[in-house]
Amino acid sequence: MEFDALILAGGRSSRLGGSPKSELIYDGETLLNRAISAARGARRIVVVGPEPQSLPPGVLTCREDPPFAGPAAAIAAGLARLRHPDRSLAGGNAGTTGAEDAVAAYTLILACDMPHAAGAVQALQEALHAGIAGSQAVVRQGNDGVMAASADGRLQPLAGFYRTAALRAAIDDASARNALNHGSVFALLARLDVQAVTVPAGSTDDVDTWDDAAALGVDGRQQ
Repeated sequence: MEFDALILAGGRSSRLGGSPKSELIYDGETLLNRAISAARGARRIVVVGPEPQSLPPGVLTCREDPPFAGPAAAIAAGLARLRHPDRSLAGGNAGTTGAEDAVAAYTLILACDMPHAAGAVQALQEALHAGIAGSQAVVRQGNDGVMAASADGRLQPLAGFYRTAALRAAIDDASARNALNHGSVFALLARLDVQAVTVPAGSTDDVDTWDDAAALGVDGRQQ
């Protein structure tokens, strides 16, 4: 299954005193690099947020406009970057052609603040593959993708594979209603037919506060 990936890394981190979540360290690696690794296999990866000091070769960047406009706006900016990978957009890598490129059938959306996200991504991929193959183990809903859920049913929309065409239609609709900036991701995805998939325990635990960081063994930014 071919897919692109958007890594969302542009929040204010207000409950961390402004320390960027993307630069926090787990097991000797930044949370941003762990998220990029979790998205391995993607045709293209776009990091949406302030441009990091260093990225693996080929990883694209962009910024939601205006900055800190929220994850729905970040998703819209990331999809636009995927459609124009050789053109500089709102903080993205410079390019020259500006030609629109084909996008993959599915887009992985992943927040950068989940140090164990690789386990969730694997479970989601397996469920999506099974659904595409018509497995009886997957319920008949979910034509527009899969979204992570904890064992107690708590949904995490920032760990999911979504059909790109459906995602673009949702963004176009939200944009027409001026509902992208500071809009809810759940509201953005409300019209999509998405199957919740139970992922491994802890794989979508995220870092919102320093207490969260301590509980997950995440350290401050690397010196």
